[in-house]
Amino acid sequence: MNSLAPATETSTALTVRIAGHEAVCDWRGVLFFPEMSLMVVSDLHLEKGAAYARRGRMLPPYDTAATLKRLATTLADYDPEIVISLGDSFHDDHGAAHMPGPFRERLVELIGARDWHWIAGNHDPAPPPDLPGHCAQEIAIDGLIFRHEPAKGSVRGEIAGHLHPGARIVRRGRSVRRACFASDGSRLIMPAFGSLTGSLNVLDRPFDGLFARERLAAYMLGRQGVYAIAGSMLR
Repeated sequence: MNSLAPATETSTALTVRIAGHEAVCDWRGVLFFPEMSLMVVSDLHLEKGAAYARRGRMLPPYDTAATLKRLATTLADYDPEIVISLGDSFHDDHGAAHMPGPFRERLVELIGARDWHWIAGNHDPAPPPDLPGHCAQEIAIDGLIFRHEPAKGSVRGEIAGHLHPGARIVRRGRSVRRACFASDGSRLIMPAFGSLTGSLNVLDRPFDGLFARERLAAYMLGRQGVYAIAGSMLR
């Protein structure tokens, strides 16, 4: 698929090219590289509800269960050999240690024998205790660099999270905003996967200088599809 696909193009998953690599943007918010059997997920923010509760702010306590359930479906569909979680996998440093037993057991089961990598995030800079997987600040694979926060300027092959990109369009007088993958074909910023995460408009200041504006595309996540939107149509 061209990175500037028309607004009408939609599918449960869209294939794009990032720095010469073919990748699949899935409507549930994961990125899959078929040639490497590599799945990327970002900003799970597991145990966010519990973190807020520890600070006296009560949120519905179902976010971890919902996030793990959706993660399980994507792992079952793609069956990747390698998984990279791009940071903020837990909402704070206490999340992994305080995760209830059933959730921890389910997460360990999902990791299984996969080559699983935890990238350090700003919410969870320390390795998650007593969980399988490798921990790193960033990982480089075949011309791609996987890290939590995008570097300033143009970085070819960067796959990052942190900014929780979202896109807004106006069609027939109706405004629609959704979380999205944001890419110019050279780098890609992942949507947040966690159930209690918001989004930031890709036209807002934190995204300045990260993309070649004329090649920017947003792959918006719908209820059961991904919608490819040219950057010129974003509002």
